[in-house]
Amino acid sequence: MTGRAQETGDGATPQPSPALRRAVRGYLDHLTVERGLSANTLSAYRRDLDRYLAHLAGSGVDDLAAVAPADITGYVARLRDGDERHPPLSAASAARAASAVRGLHRFALREGLVGEDASRDVRPAVPTRRLPKALDVTEVIRLLETAVPADAAGADAALALRDRALLEFLYGTGARISEAVGAAVDDLDLPAEGTAVLHGKGGRTRTVPIGGYATEALRAYLTRARPLLVAAGRGTPAVFLNNRGGALSRQSAWTILRRAAQRAGLPVDGPRAVSPHTLRHSYATHLLDGGADVRVVQELLGHASVTTTQVYTLVTVERLREVYATAHPRARA
Repeated sequence: MTGRAQETGDGATPQPSPALRRAVRGYLDHLTVERGLSANTLSAYRRDLDRYLAHLAGSGVDDLAAVAPADITGYVARLRDGDERHPPLSAASAARAASAVRGLHRFALREGLVGEDASRDVRPAVPTRRLPKALDVTEVIRLLETAVPADAAGADAALALRDRALLEFLYGTGARISEAVGAAVDDLDLPAEGTAVLHGKGGRTRTVPIGGYATEALRAYLTRARPLLVAAGRGTPAVFLNNRGGALSRQSAWTILRRAAQRAGLPVDGPRAVSPHTLRHSYATHLLDGGADVRVVQELLGHASVTTTQVYTLVTVERLREVYATAHPRARA
């Protein structure tokens, strides 16, 4: 029997039916194979849909064909408020969760699992667009130059060279943290082109210039430090290694960035805190400040859509407003 399940009356928490679970597995498989979404995005969608299935099971619904539009609109409206089983979501997370639900129902319609899309009228609120945090050029230089402590020696010196190369690489290429720690030595072409191949979201790759300072830091690390780290491990092809010779993790890369920010006197807490994406944001903002075309920056960042990149133009416009307000004699009444 499918549709609206009968209450058991035994006090047990209702569990999603096999039909609902099969539908979600099919949708996630579709996102993995056909859309090539990243593991992090898939994990977030899985959590969102587990929450949705728990809601349906609690409402006595055991098949997507029995879901009414009111079920979905009511659920989406409650995402920001939370319930007894799930905490409230931020605006961005609520919008993503609503998109996951809409995607599931559209998939079910295409696959013939339902006769109509019950989510067709759902219009989740668009989260407030926040401007990316970016350091100014002097702050970036201070961050990079303090990555190697003056008193570093021995094994600490090798790790310091790695840290400097990592941070120069992040700022010199605009790479995501995951792209940097996922880079292999064979992805680098330092002598001939000064480029790196980055492996981005959805299996997409792009070749980006590295820049002179990052190239110099990488050469120093690869010749003077990485061989020492390799000796402690199993010969992983990753560019950036930990002190045991294995590939550096994203969490460790974040720790390196945070430690360098603290030494540079930059905030590590609060709204201006330096984060794993700070150097990427700064890279894009500084390119646009320097006159780079937004579509070139789109390619360098690996954004699928130029609209994603255009948020950085808001940063530069805001900066222009600040300069105008302080410098123009007629800026203030």
